[in-house]
Amino acid sequence: MIAEELINHMIPPLKVTDDAHKAIVWMEEFRCNYLPVVNNGELLGFISEEIILESNTIESDLSVFELVGKDCTVSLESHFYDIIKTAADHKLQMVCVLNEEGKYNGVITVQDIMASFAQTSAVQMPGGILVLSMDLTDYSLAEICRYVEENNAKVISSIMIEDPMDKGKIKITLKINQLDLSRIAATLERFNYRIIGRYQEMNISNSGEQERLDMLLKYLDL
Repeated sequence: MIAEELINHMIPPLKVTDDAHKAIVWMEEFRCNYLPVVNNGELLGFISEEIILESNTIESDLSVFELVGKDCTVSLESHFYDIIKTAADHKLQMVCVLNEEGKYNGVITVQDIMASFAQTSAVQMPGGILVLSMDLTDYSLAEICRYVEENNAKVISSIMIEDPMDKGKIKITLKINQLDLSRIAATLERFNYRIIGRYQEMNISNSGEQERLDMLLKYLDL
């Protein structure tokens, strides 16, 4: 998935000549905490309800406000992971997409990204999840996959993050195309892999999909 495919065409940008009252009305209408402010195709930044209320100037044009996130942008070809990183780095739930000329092309919300990710085969396929903790120097996805495949299973997705609770460690979240993880877990533990989380998806339903999505957000620390 790239940025061009994820643009939310339902959320319009504000003009710098719009007033703060209009911004608040649009935020309520489109159910978002921020909206982009654009002038002649150039992104000036994002306005939020908090910024407006703190200024106590709801009738003023947006030109008088100190906007945030001017650099919270990606290109049309930016990958899914780069979009998430940009949003996380700026602590915003929305990212602007710029075209080849650096002009405003639309916005992507984190909610849209997660909804799109939830439709991928890695999420939709039934299976179980294992979370491993290890030193970065010990990490080898090829080796882990080999042990999983020895138990007639496949790793269908993996996510690696730094462990915030254990400096120098990483957490590896594996989605495996089996519901029963007992033999795979035993194999990994036999080769000194430390398993810190184990989740088996016995029911594939809408509620299960939401639980998996919540789990992804938790480990991405968004």
